[in-house]
Amino acid sequence: MNTKNNLGEPAGISIIIPFLNEEEGMELCCSTMDERIASLPFPVELVFVDDGSTDNSVSLLEQYPFRHPSGVKLVKLSKNYGSHAAIRAGVRNAGYEICTWLGSDLQEPFELVPMSYELIASGYDAVYVDKKTVNVSRGNRLFSRMYSKLMQKYAVKNYSSGGTSVIVFNGKIKQYLNENVESNSSIMLQIMDAGFRHATISLDFKERASGTSKWTLSKKIKLFIDSFVAFSFMPIRMVSIVGVVMFILGILLGVGTVINRLLNPSVPIGYSTLASIIAVGFGITNISLGIIAEYLWRAYDAARKRPVFLVDEVKELHG
Repeated sequence: MNTKNNLGEPAGISIIIPFLNEEEGMELCCSTMDERIASLPFPVELVFVDDGSTDNSVSLLEQYPFRHPSGVKLVKLSKNYGSHAAIRAGVRNAGYEICTWLGSDLQEPFELVPMSYELIASGYDAVYVDKKTVNVSRGNRLFSRMYSKLMQKYAVKNYSSGGTSVIVFNGKIKQYLNENVESNSSIMLQIMDAGFRHATISLDFKERASGTSKWTLSKKIKLFIDSFVAFSFMPIRMVSIVGVVMFILGILLGVGTVINRLLNPSVPIGYSTLASIIAVGFGITNISLGIIAEYLWRAYDAARKRPVFLVDEVKELHG
């Protein structure tokens, strides 16, 4: 095992673990990480990021007697900012140059850590970890497949069709992320879109070890919208295409109405047809305005330069 990464920095990896109200599974998460780290031949730092928990997750974490990590940090955010912002906060406070993130629900296979470390040490900037198989509900699986295909086609071409869940990256990417903290954005897509040299591995993911998932429908919809608005011009192009199509259809319908009126003077003008056309037109207009508004809001949000996350406290728990 190499003692330095490809940038010549001291060997070691910081594992960022964002969590939100994981009281039921926090002790299991800590003990599992502690045991697995013991088998690794390189130092590992754990960076827990509290994304605004309101239960006893933090207390349980602070009381756990870690033995094997080279260090354990607790980064407390001022409120709930979302998992991607929490990961960015963890990267900002990570002690090692090589970083990754794992869920506190223990769904990610831990073997990705030594496998990816070897690839990073051999010269890759990043390692994309794809889901080979995963035990989730049919609805979540369908959303993941649809999201992956759309991202691959319209946003980031090298996005995996199987769905990339974790990325392990080196100090070059860590610096890039810390210098370019994007709001309303996916940290995975940001790394992929930058074009760093990468390798891909596929592993079997597990069921959630305990507790309930915080991956709600509203968060899925937000990720879907954020991903397209931040990394693709497809929605704006779609507005233009729909506008052209409706313009052509309107002309054809108008010509057809005039011809029909000339050939059949007794045929009355249909008010229901007119109402349908108006309804469709207003519907398309409102959808188009909504898409444009999404872009404008994100431009405004970026222009204000409000912080993507606010760290309330950073505590050393071990090491």
